[in-house]
Amino acid sequence: MNAAGFPILSLVTFLPLAGALVIMLVRGEEAVVARNARWTALWASLITLALSLLLWTGFDQTTADFQFVERAAWLPEFGVGYHMGVDGISVLFILLSTILTPLCILASWESITTRVREYMVAFLVLEAMMIGMFAALDFVLFYIFFEAVLIPMFLIIGIWGGGRRVYAALKFFLYTLAGSLLMLLAILAIWYQAGTTDIPTLMQESFTPRMQFWLFLAFFASFAVKVPMWPVHTWLPDAHVEAPTAGSVILAGVLLKMGAYGFLRFSLPLLPQASADFAPLIFALSIIAVIYTSLVALAQEDMKKLIAYSSIAHMGIVTLGIFTFTAQGLSGALFTMLSHGIIASALFLCVGVLYDRVHSREIARYGGVAKVMPAYALVFMVFTMGSVALPGLAGFPGELLVIVGAFKVNPWVALGACMGMILGAAYALYLYRRVIFGKIVREDLKALLDLSPREYATFAPLILLTIWMGIYPSSFLNFFEATVAALVARHEAALGAARLAGM
Repeated sequence: MNAAGFPILSLVTFLPLAGALVIMLVRGEEAVVARNARWTALWASLITLALSLLLWTGFDQTTADFQFVERAAWLPEFGVGYHMGVDGISVLFILLSTILTPLCILASWESITTRVREYMVAFLVLEAMMIGMFAALDFVLFYIFFEAVLIPMFLIIGIWGGGRRVYAALKFFLYTLAGSLLMLLAILAIWYQAGTTDIPTLMQESFTPRMQFWLFLAFFASFAVKVPMWPVHTWLPDAHVEAPTAGSVILAGVLLKMGAYGFLRFSLPLLPQASADFAPLIFALSIIAVIYTSLVALAQEDMKKLIAYSSIAHMGIVTLGIFTFTAQGLSGALFTMLSHGIIASALFLCVGVLYDRVHSREIARYGGVAKVMPAYALVFMVFTMGSVALPGLAGFPGELLVIVGAFKVNPWVALGACMGMILGAAYALYLYRRVIFGKIVREDLKALLDLSPREYATFAPLILLTIWMGIYPSSFLNFFEATVAALVARHEAALGAARLAGM
């Protein structure tokens, strides 16, 4: 329970499952079932969003403590409990999940026409698992949610995806599962030593340098795949290309944040010495990801694949910022995770709008779209400019803070982050110019209809957030300022104690 005795976190987490259950009980003709499933899923996700706003409005930004805490006995004989709570790191990612889910349902309203009931159930289950993962304060509970996310996403890609959907779904599942098995071994090792899996309790534990080394590698195997970091990134472009539009939105908007969230929640506070030792390696892999995947994005002719590679580059900036261990770097990484979740999701929705009309994602099949869809061209421009970190839009503050934090550590690392901004402008503007301007390359493009009221409703909140985050970033930075300050102080104290012990 929270301070008021109301289990708001449990309600926000499991309400989507109640909506999924209602959809599964619906009976009747296929058209009636599909219509009822869409509306039930939409209302369930909107009510969940409304409840999650209570977390946002009731969150105390001045403390790094966990809030809205709920506890219940689960497996007390093994030191495992049902423990939920949020801090400045997790509260906004819960809100991001609850914002994107109803938008995904709206985006799928007309494009998904087969097995609609099962599709909506999968999305509601996925939402519940994402929220639970960000709210879990017990390692076992976290692991259950962390792995359960894979199941509905596997089904969304494998059933409603493109021509190579089975291959992409299996590759996604096997890559992410393999790394997570090593994390399970790390959790068992932690439990064996500490006798508990309670995360706040474990943050007071001190592990030997040797144990930290092996635990960090085990966590790294899981989180690096989820980010994904180079060179374990190859599952992501295939997953994005074959996933339906809404599946790509959730992949880019939330699921890519799971790995970075794991580094912030576990690697840095529990394994400070190992995190510092592995930082140069993380910097090298992050810079390679930023430069290499940006160059690969420039060579793409598939719009979704280009945006997928751009996501890997942006997440490279995130991991670089995390391992600077500076307040600016960590705050910038968190802000970039949020802004990328909004902007990349919107870009995939933009691709989906064209695909629903022309059924092609090849850049060469388009041209002159602005002449027939001016409103769409304006919307696409807002998110493209956000992606290239134009000042005044959401992409700029986070990347600037990461560069500042990196410069404090090493100017060459900061230069690597800057390369991401330069190359990001190159591939984003290349995509926009080819698709939106120029000569109309196909006669059927002249008959395209501009955005529908449903599509306006889908894009409107994302545009608002993109501008809001760019103009007033402190309204988001304040949420995790206290948590970041506590994380930096804990890290510095742990390293100081380790140096004294070494002397």
